[in-house]
Amino acid sequence: MALHTGHTGLNVTDLDRSLAFYRDVLGFTPLAEGKEEDRRFALLGDGETLVLALWQQAAGPYDGTRSGLHHLAFRADSIEQVRAYESALREYGVEFAHEGVVAHAEGAGSGGIFFHDPDGIRLEISVPSGAEGAPAPYGSAPTCGFF
Repeated sequence: MALHTGHTGLNVTDLDRSLAFYRDVLGFTPLAEGKEEDRRFALLGDGETLVLALWQQAAGPYDGTRSGLHHLAFRADSIEQVRAYESALREYGVEFAHEGVVAHAEGAGSGGIFFHDPDGIRLEISVPSGAEGAPAPYGSAPTCGFF
């Protein structure tokens, strides 16, 4: 038996702000939204498949020192697509953990960009190949593990 990731649910502090980020900057399609004041949520997908569920339940920003989600990684189709997302994120004012596209480790062809959403949740957009020659911030240690 093999399991596959279905969707990811994220607790957010401000649903409107997070919905705008994931919809307008990252390009996810809204599938459903709950607007009751005490039960606000948004379901986002790739057009038909549910990918993300945003729940307005957090009292404060993401805390990477607690157990739970380390980071959420999205896979792009090409290194050019990663760079296009990087440009859009920079225009939005997002701060990056590393400058530009970086490799997952020394000598790896895989790599991408590493940044935070409006609540500080660590995000990655990467490709399995195309990042050859990009710097590896932590040598042989996985870049996605330390940002």
